[in-house]
Amino acid sequence: MLKFSKMQGAGNDFILINGLEQDMDNLSGLAKKLCDRHFGIGADGLMAVAHSEVADIQMIYYNSDGSRGEMCGNGIRCFSRFVFEKGIVTKPSFQVETLSGIKEIGLKLSEGQVKRVAVDMGPWNFSPVEIPVETNKPEFIREPISVEGIQMEISCVLMGVPHAVIFVDRINETETVQWGSFIEKLKIFPKKINVNFVKVVNERNILVDTWERGAGKTLACGTGACASVIIAHHLGLCDTAVNVKVAGGELQICIENENRIMMEGKADFICDGLYYL
Repeated sequence: MLKFSKMQGAGNDFILINGLEQDMDNLSGLAKKLCDRHFGIGADGLMAVAHSEVADIQMIYYNSDGSRGEMCGNGIRCFSRFVFEKGIVTKPSFQVETLSGIKEIGLKLSEGQVKRVAVDMGPWNFSPVEIPVETNKPEFIREPISVEGIQMEISCVLMGVPHAVIFVDRINETETVQWGSFIEKLKIFPKKINVNFVKVVNERNILVDTWERGAGKTLACGTGACASVIIAHHLGLCDTAVNVKVAGGELQICIENENRIMMEGKADFICDGLYYL
């Protein structure tokens, strides 16, 4: 039997396991089984707690298709509340090791419970080599592409994981699935890519709908919200402090300097349980 918790952040749901107390063999296969919404528990991803040599704790993340994820913005908020309220980490400010670097966490508490989680998402990168995206240009910003006969402008940034941002006049979930699944696998993205459709409401508010690499259409994506604000600000479309509305809720994103973007939002427990292996 495997002890687990299920949590959600802005509708992005996750299964969390304490790998300090349980075996973590074949996490890829386990993620596919547990995340299956018909034959498993159902989730967008699986996170495991592991020991870290360089931070207070390590987050190991797998997408629902079993692929390893470098980072997950909504996931790390859930992970942070999990390790604090389960007593694995005992201080409200700590560091989490991820494949995309060490993330600084700040918990906002009320009567000993976590109400909100702030995450320093760190630096971003416009380099096509790092994203990666195949181009000879120094940045991949507002580049024209054809998607099923429709011309679009696409901008890319590495926000721990690769993201494409497309500005639209309206959010259409059907088109997010149709176009997102197509763009994710374009040959110019050798490691595939997350795809965000963004409507700018005003300089302080944007709407974002995301097709996630390895998970498909989700109710929210934390790194996608950050990437969308970074691109929008880079193009002069929004301020440095932005409220991002996603299908599952809202996130507050703030660009503090050239190397630091903060994400803040809720992280909620759904249930604890046992999974029969």
